[in-house]
Amino acid sequence: MPYNIPKEDLGWKPVHWQWPDRQLVLDGRKPKIAGILNVTPDSFSDGGLYWEKQKAVERGCQMALEGADIIDLGGQSTRPGFQQLETAEESQRILPVLEALLKVVKIPISVDTANPEVAAAALGLGAHILNDESGGSRAMGSIAAKYKAPVILMHWPKDKPQYGQVAEDVAAALDSMVKDYMTAGVEPSKIAVDPGLGFAKNIDENLRMLAHIQALRRLGKPVLVGASRKSFIGAITGQKEPSQRVSGSLAAAVWCALWQVELIRVHDVKETAEALAMTEALLYA
Repeated sequence: MPYNIPKEDLGWKPVHWQWPDRQLVLDGRKPKIAGILNVTPDSFSDGGLYWEKQKAVERGCQMALEGADIIDLGGQSTRPGFQQLETAEESQRILPVLEALLKVVKIPISVDTANPEVAAAALGLGAHILNDESGGSRAMGSIAAKYKAPVILMHWPKDKPQYGQVAEDVAAALDSMVKDYMTAGVEPSKIAVDPGLGFAKNIDENLRMLAHIQALRRLGKPVLVGASRKSFIGAITGQKEPSQRVSGSLAAAVWCALWQVELIRVHDVKETAEALAMTEALLYA
């Protein structure tokens, strides 16, 4: 079982991301939780719930109290068939919420975007982490380097590949992205990787990627997994409604804990925090 494998064999290295007033330690003992805060009318699971600024700020504060280690703030839906926003619209959605949250929460806030202008505006305003959905962009790498911000690189190829071994193929693609971003000036210790579950992958490919998440260990970078409420979980559990996929999402979170994944991105912060606390207690009893 994965929890019997020595940490050094999994490529485990603690990483410290620090800012003047907060920090995040990615040590692999228990995944840190990135709580999803979508300020959108059309996200696949929670679209419209936090559309108003005050509701979004209240949800961010609630997630911090429930055990989130990061608030992941986004204004662009990436559900199937999504419409790309203009820069002004995406900025108008997230920047006022970001500004308000920075005053009331003490955990890092990441900006979830593929737009270089939005990324620059958010980091300039004080966002701590760039959750980069561009699939690899020289402009995004330069922006992360300029602001000395940690960046999470998500696998999202423009055209769906014909995978051989999906986990190995994704690892190779992410390795290339990591090198490109380091060339752009991003510090190696400030890069994490995300296999992009649900993006350019079918149900079977998502399952195999998650089942073999350890393939990303050879990159020597912290790993973020975002499986929460996604359609491949619904395909297994039979739940068509995303909000009813909590149990399957928790199973994925526990699996990630067994493989010492450093970050998981979730909708259901309270439930996930409790499941991970119990998993940690059993693993280290």
